[in-house]
Amino acid sequence: MFVRSTTRKKDGKVHRYWSVVENQRVRGGRVVQRHVLYLGEISEAQRVAWCESFESLDQRARRHRQLDLFAGQREAPELSGTTVQVKLDEMRLSKARQFGACWLGLELWGCLDLDVFWRGRRVRSRKGTDWLNVLKTLTLYRLIDPGSEWRLHRQWFKRSAVGDLLGGDAAVAQPDTLYRCLDKLLAHKQVLFTHLKGIWEERVGASFEILLYDLTSTYFECEVPEVDGLRRFGYSRDRRSD
Repeated sequence: MFVRSTTRKKDGKVHRYWSVVENQRVRGGRVVQRHVLYLGEISEAQRVAWCESFESLDQRARRHRQLDLFAGQREAPELSGTTVQVKLDEMRLSKARQFGACWLGLELWGCLDLDVFWRGRRVRSRKGTDWLNVLKTLTLYRLIDPGSEWRLHRQWFKRSAVGDLLGGDAAVAQPDTLYRCLDKLLAHKQVLFTHLKGIWEERVGASFEILLYDLTSTYFECEVPEVDGLRRFGYSRDRRSD
């Protein structure tokens, strides 16, 4: 973990912005970086203080203590089978990740025959990027906890089990990789809609004349909203108060 700076020229002046970055080794011996904390533009004195803080934090992380799972004051009772005596007050949960929702999302992916659809449509880059895994990661993120690609990179990927389920690593959650994957989808947009429409008609037996697939900025105009009913003001992406 270290502090990294980027520069930007604005109004004739050069501004330097700082972030806390963590190196992660992925397959093929490559090293990718995960942004842990954005510090913004700080003074030289603040920069030195931050560097000293993280150096001290890194020194503490190097000290490992083996927990004693067996009670030292008494022996484990003799019972049938193998027994282990554990100090419950010294147990702690670490590196917890979301698994169930990710697993269910991949099951839904399979039900929609999306592996079959994307077979032959995905390409591998010269760096060996598996774009199908990147796309699955983006899809699960949108389904489970939608947000920006930057948030996926910094927080969500590490807190989820999607990497374990896909057999991948942090390389699929790099910001540039996520944005490039979205660009690659545009060429297949219409044929993807046709595929999903066919799945819906065939397996659900749905019939329709007009199919609305994106209601992000749709709103309804009516009389004064009810206090507890459905006609009430809610979140507006367009920041409308009415």
